[in-house]
Amino acid sequence: MKAKSLSQVQQFDFLTALPQAAIETILCLLPIEEAARTSILSREWRYKWTTIPKLNFCLGNVKRPIEMEEPRWWNHVSGLEYARRKKNLRCKLFCAIHQVLLLRQGPIHEFRLAMDADDTCFEIDQIILYLSRNHTLKKLTFFFHDFRTSAYGLPLSFFSLDHLTDLDLEHCAFNHKPIFNGFISLATLSLTNVKFSKETLLHLLSNCPSLKILRLMLFHTDFLSDEKPSTMELFKCLPVIEHLKTWSYIIPSLIQASVPEEPPTLLIHLKYVCIKAMCFVDGYGLPFLAVLTKCCPNLEKIKLKINSDWDGEIDDVVVEECAVKLKEYSDVRLEHLNELEIKYFTNLEPELEFVKFILARSPALKKVMLLTDMHDENEESEVLETLLSAPRAPLAEIVVKHY
Repeated sequence: MKAKSLSQVQQFDFLTALPQAAIETILCLLPIEEAARTSILSREWRYKWTTIPKLNFCLGNVKRPIEMEEPRWWNHVSGLEYARRKKNLRCKLFCAIHQVLLLRQGPIHEFRLAMDADDTCFEIDQIILYLSRNHTLKKLTFFFHDFRTSAYGLPLSFFSLDHLTDLDLEHCAFNHKPIFNGFISLATLSLTNVKFSKETLLHLLSNCPSLKILRLMLFHTDFLSDEKPSTMELFKCLPVIEHLKTWSYIIPSLIQASVPEEPPTLLIHLKYVCIKAMCFVDGYGLPFLAVLTKCCPNLEKIKLKINSDWDGEIDDVVVEECAVKLKEYSDVRLEHLNELEIKYFTNLEPELEFVKFILARSPALKKVMLLTDMHDENEESEVLETLLSAPRAPLAEIVVKHY
């Protein structure tokens, strides 16, 4: 028994003797409530958790009352009762956050908050004000997801977070007059269902001169007016962008706002493009891709996920217009493109024509991956045979298979 106790003490002393940076790394891997419980280990450990530089708070980790443990409980209560229970949970979470911030003894490098939030959550304003005074914050994530209510509006103090390098916002809103100076150090930006005006969005992007990675997942209804940015207006705000991820729900707005005489804006640093829920037959998706290939001569990889839920009719006129659009861009050259991946490929004519378009204009292409749910093996073979007979780089491998 004595030997066992001695072994435990030695192990504990070993952990205590670790460098502070190593201890912080270990504590950062724990949920914040578990990290806080290490304070009971000993006098030396009482405040070690207060120096961890990464804080992650999630409403889902708050202990729920019994009445909220029932699956899909919200379907059995009134709207008023739903709001009351949610408010009680939020109060518990905010209380925990304030206690943690009150005991802070070190810089905060990363802060993440995931919860149901709306425009009544003034407590978040106070958190942002606190963080704006901590000039060491590098990464901020607000994941708000209560779509029953209006989006949480970011306060003016949010724009004082000028040391940020990574920013991820979901279901927020801001429409302040574009007078802020932007985020000079911001390299990665993710905007999902964020509501703002065209003017505010373009001003924000224009004032992020170091932005290299952009994830823009917006619906046309996320714009607070009928005025939407055009494709070129958006591209002009992204001079050093390297990775771009978006989805098809914003593409119609960008195309409809464009005018034929707009001069192209080259995104010479863009190497990777990913488009989710891509639609080749809505009259907007393929024209956007054509413009993209024209403006991004140094692309290295294109990844598309076709909208598998598309149930609209395929208009022959739209299909013909798509073919004409590709011919207009016959001078496109993608000298550095080495990979094209399309998931949920269905072998519609515009999809097939786009693949042939890429094959013919990408001399360095190494791989084309078409992931499909086609149940007819003969159809798969026909697609492969068609593409193998099309003009392409001699080393280009074409793979058609089930996902």
